[in-house]
Amino acid sequence: MSRNLLSLSFAASLLAGPALAEAPRVAVDIAPVHSLVARVMDGVGAPELVVAPGASPHEYNLRPSEAGALQEADVVFWIGPDLTPWMEDALGTLSEGANVVSLIEADGTTKLEMRENALFEAHVHGDHDAHGHDEHDHEEHGHDEHAHDDHGHEEHEGHEDHEGHEEHAHEGHDHGAYDAHSWLSPDNGTVWLNAIAAQLSAADPENAGTYYANAAAAREELVALKAEINGILEPVRGGNFIVFHDAYQYFEAAFDFPASGAISISDASDPSPARIAEIQARVAEQNVSCVMSEPQFDPGIVAAVMEGSEATTGVLDPMGSDLAPGPELYGQLIRNLAEGLADCL
Repeated sequence: MSRNLLSLSFAASLLAGPALAEAPRVAVDIAPVHSLVARVMDGVGAPELVVAPGASPHEYNLRPSEAGALQEADVVFWIGPDLTPWMEDALGTLSEGANVVSLIEADGTTKLEMRENALFEAHVHGDHDAHGHDEHDHEEHGHDEHAHDDHGHEEHEGHEDHEGHEEHAHEGHDHGAYDAHSWLSPDNGTVWLNAIAAQLSAADPENAGTYYANAAAAREELVALKAEINGILEPVRGGNFIVFHDAYQYFEAAFDFPASGAISISDASDPSPARIAEIQARVAEQNVSCVMSEPQFDPGIVAAVMEGSEATTGVLDPMGSDLAPGPELYGQLIRNLAEGLADCL
């Protein structure tokens, strides 16, 4: 057979074969969740990341490419409005028939209520009245009962751009809102892998086998990751440490590794002088040996907390802002938290 005939025969076989299914267009809010979705989609397609690495998810201005990816998505995975309140309006621009999945609402997800007390000891899961809504907590922050809408705190000077988030956050906390940093529990990651595979399979049945196989493999990887993290933390278990803002209770609960307190309630406000004084007292009273900062915050605040203390400092990054987005980010993010704590302690 001539070369031309062979070429024509090969081309005909391609035309006669089944057409490859086009992967659904998928958008994901933050890099850690994007990593889980990318792992499930491996070999089929790649999701689009909405919030750029290193940016705050609480307030974010979409770039044109990010807005386009969101508007054209067939499926959107996000934590929910407590983490990215601005996305609620953006989701209203989705094409008809697009599916939106709030992972914190997925069946089986562990949800922890917000902690508002600087030192955490008043927090009791399932009892919202014990979550730091006491006279002392409101007194030190200058609140009149629950009048959060006036934002008259002196520590908010220079943070006008966060005002909308503060209103949303405090309003949610008053009504028992959950801590949105739920991706820092590998147990939640395991649950979400199933939810992600199920949603992608519904949107793209022809690749369902790949999605479920990837999710199963990723669940085994998270089992190994938990064992690895426990090994990293075991030598320093029981050590006392302070975090910069209260973002880590899912990690603390997953690995039985509690923090002694947080310098700031959230990453949207600076701590008041009274709160800094309270944390300074805790550092002294409990012989706190480690104070953890975060990459995007003023190191001077940590320095103020550590004044007169011999505690060491370390850095925790709950978003993995220095990691390349993709399937490997999630495991490395959790690993970095454990290694950062172990090195500091």
